[in-house]
Amino acid sequence: MVAAFGLAMGFVLQAIGLPLSWLAWAASAAVGLALSLRWLVAAIRQHSFGSDALAVISILATAVTREWIAAAVISLMLASGRALETWAEGRANSQLAALLARAPRTVNVLDSNGAVTTKSIDAVLVGSRIVVKSGQVVPLDGQLVVAGTFDESALTGEPLPVSRPVGQEVASGVLNTGQSVELITTQDSQTSTYAGLIRLVQQAQASSASAVRLANKWAVWFVPFALLLALATLLITRDYHNAVAVIVAATPCPLILAVPVAIIAGMSKAASRGAIIKGGAALELLARTKTILLDKTGTLTHGGPAISEIALGPGFELEQVLTAAGSLEQDSPHVVAQAIVSKALEVGAVLSRATNVLETHGVGLVGTVAGQSVSVGQPLEPLPQWAKLNHSLLVAVNIDGVLAGIFGLDDPVRQESKATIDALRKLGVERMILVSGDRRSTVEDVANEVGVDDFYAECSPEQKLLLLRAEQERTTGTVVAVGDGINDAPALAAAGVGVAMGARGATAASEAADVVIIEDSITHLAVAVDIAQGSRARALQAAGVGMGLAIVAMVLGSVGVLNATTAAISQEVIDAGAILWALVPSATRLPKTQKTKRLLT
Repeated sequence: MVAAFGLAMGFVLQAIGLPLSWLAWAASAAVGLALSLRWLVAAIRQHSFGSDALAVISILATAVTREWIAAAVISLMLASGRALETWAEGRANSQLAALLARAPRTVNVLDSNGAVTTKSIDAVLVGSRIVVKSGQVVPLDGQLVVAGTFDESALTGEPLPVSRPVGQEVASGVLNTGQSVELITTQDSQTSTYAGLIRLVQQAQASSASAVRLANKWAVWFVPFALLLALATLLITRDYHNAVAVIVAATPCPLILAVPVAIIAGMSKAASRGAIIKGGAALELLARTKTILLDKTGTLTHGGPAISEIALGPGFELEQVLTAAGSLEQDSPHVVAQAIVSKALEVGAVLSRATNVLETHGVGLVGTVAGQSVSVGQPLEPLPQWAKLNHSLLVAVNIDGVLAGIFGLDDPVRQESKATIDALRKLGVERMILVSGDRRSTVEDVANEVGVDDFYAECSPEQKLLLLRAEQERTTGTVVAVGDGINDAPALAAAGVGVAMGARGATAASEAADVVIIEDSITHLAVAVDIAQGSRARALQAAGVGMGLAIVAMVLGSVGVLNATTAAISQEVIDAGAILWALVPSATRLPKTQKTKRLLT
């Protein structure tokens, strides 16, 4: 802002005939010099060499020769370019905020008299008796005093609720989906499972190297070339004005402006297609994806139970069984109940209000529907006639004491998962691996169905992190991790690019990720990679053409055709062309089935 104001004021003062115009331009140049020196020092501290070095030299050279207009123009372009780049990077500094926000701060402690008091989690000792109400996150690892039902998907990837008997240990971080339970703590706030996950994310973020600015990679060879040409011009022509013109013409404005403009355009396009890319560095890395580690639950699958098979008892009809079960389950908030009701409505069943409903958490419901006694829940005895049913969960429906049917529930694979895997291969991704905390048989079935290269099952967050680092050591390109649960957060933080399924995923995963899929579809992963590749290619093209024209201007400056001011103005013309090219949309490489509608306008 100051650089632009100084440049404009200089022209205004010159237009009205005041001799102080050079002071405004000099002030603008001083601002640009201060900023470029600051950025250069920061780059040196980070052991990187960037395009800011030429900007510093150019402003100093034009100041020495009192080419104040040229100095002011360079300052304006430098400040504008870095502002664009900073915005494009979208620095995500709050990646642990969601994990910490979700972590319970207080615990309901049961004293010896049976009274419940609320204490700070740090004050609760191992061996304390605590109460976790329905819908609360378990604050500390503990052993169950009463049986309970928990949603453990955030830690294990298992999408279906799990019933735990008395005496079994429950990990902190899981959600109590049943009735209130009591636990005896086995870990404190520093050693609990959830605290360990937070430490893993912190360590992963600390070890995750930041990307090198695309402009700096070009500057490594361009800056020495420009200095050598300026030195040669000075030695041959003995005219330092020509040497200064070379330096001014060499100011890497196409790198400073065109690259971030192309990156911003790509980020905007990705957002309109359902993927939020948090920074320019993430987009650059995503464009060079070679290996992808994919979570199962909520990523390749829908992340919730659905009825995939129904076996009927003798004499019972499908609509009859679903009507009875759906009517009984429609008032239950349980995810299995929701799946049964959805299936009943899908077949056109007309549901009625059940009476005398009694729900036993972890077992099922009983009640009366249209004068009939109906129970829905876990099979209470072996069912040899349906032994062939192979599903994640079986639910039995009894009508008037007779087994009317068995529902087989699974977490279904997304319809678009296999097509997305195929599209990613066409985009140059060489290796795709399914990594899940779920059972081996389930993971293997999904892996075979979608066509990944390899799979790993029953993985803890620590194991996912080790697998990621092993792939990073063997891969020359970017290793991407995709997930939606708290258990994925460490891998997402450590990956070259972490991608979170944000529509249904844990906030912790979204905060730890570099890319968030805002619509609940894995299709947008391929779309994001495609856009990133196109944007990076457009940035390279714009920068390449711009730098080529800059070299022509440098040569003209070396022979005296351009002075410092005209060289600066020619740079602005080059910049305009480079920016316009950077804004031209890149063509998609995805088949029509992978193209998605615009989500934002």
